[in-house]
Amino acid sequence: MKIVLVIANAYGMGGTIRTVYNIAGGLAADHEVEILSLVQHRERPFFAPPQGVRLHALCPTPGWTERPRQGVLQRWREKRPTLTVAPSEQHDNAAFSARTERELRTYLRASDADVVVGTRPGINMLLAKWAPERLLTIGQEHVHLDNHKPDVRSRIAALYPRLDGMTVLTQADLRSYEDFLPVQSGWLTTMPNALPPGEYPRSTLENPIIAAAGRLTPIKQYPKLLEAFAVVARAHPNWRLRIYGGGGNESKLKAKIAELGLHNQAMVMGRTKDLTGELAKASILAVSSRAEGFGMTIIEGFSVGLPAVSFDCPHGPREIITHERDGLLVPHQDVTALAEGMLRLVENPEERRAMSAEALKSARRYDLPLITERWEKFLTERMAAKPNRANRR
Repeated sequence: MKIVLVIANAYGMGGTIRTVYNIAGGLAADHEVEILSLVQHRERPFFAPPQGVRLHALCPTPGWTERPRQGVLQRWREKRPTLTVAPSEQHDNAAFSARTERELRTYLRASDADVVVGTRPGINMLLAKWAPERLLTIGQEHVHLDNHKPDVRSRIAALYPRLDGMTVLTQADLRSYEDFLPVQSGWLTTMPNALPPGEYPRSTLENPIIAAAGRLTPIKQYPKLLEAFAVVARAHPNWRLRIYGGGGNESKLKAKIAELGLHNQAMVMGRTKDLTGELAKASILAVSSRAEGFGMTIIEGFSVGLPAVSFDCPHGPREIITHERDGLLVPHQDVTALAEGMLRLVENPEERRAMSAEALKSARRYDLPLITERWEKFLTERMAAKPNRANRR
């Protein structure tokens, strides 16, 4: 099969981008695979595309200082909204415009692909609206249905049933979408994110470091993590907190660190291309999110033997972490409980080591060959179920 994975911006750094690259690499072992980026904001992507995977971009972004010269009509279209994608989705992601919609339509009409996969609601909407009938269209959801705004949910209800199939990350997501959409059996499946192949470093569990990772956005609630860590730091001044990730809130986090008097104990480390290598330097992973679509950093932490302490937030952590086996789930939004969970593992190295051994076992559930096999089975089943009807456009 020739498979095209469509992503908003494959040149940036983020969890969805990493997971798309991972599965593209897995599928490329037996299939022709291309990653199609709606926009391009730099010459080279932050992550190197997997071996055997072609990366293609449709539109250079207006903010790219080195972008090639653009025509007047192209510049006009990139300032216009698309009528297909829900307005709040366009507000949340600048990749959507009348120009990217037009360029994607043109690409799909000319494509010789067998399968095209969307990776966020706006892209799924565009594929449902404009993909030729000869293409197998699959939507991916990385966010729980309840996290979508009303206008996005309305477009999901109207357009998603036109897709040939859809994947979600968790059983909780699957139940929500089954209740929301009138779809047939087999149309929807759970598809967890995969770990990339390779040898992973192993944490010694001896460094007095707690790690957290993810974009510096409000949903990650790093100020609450800092408040919880302040309790740990007072009891164990030699322990450190390292937060890995990029985003626009770094100055606010540093101000919070100063407010709590954690100058020498909490650090914002910025982006890294080798997250597992950095996580292996720690002994505990902390997750303070308000919500998680899945929790990729948890399985990355597991892959290097880090036990996790996480809010029991909707919806990913509880489907990855087995409480008191490979980590601890604490009551959602309870900062005191988060602090107590971290303290428990700080003060009990034997329990930390026991959970580390279980975390390594849990990580194997997300090995790339296993997830790739699930993808291939789902695509084959949906191809067989696809009606052979006339073009619906």
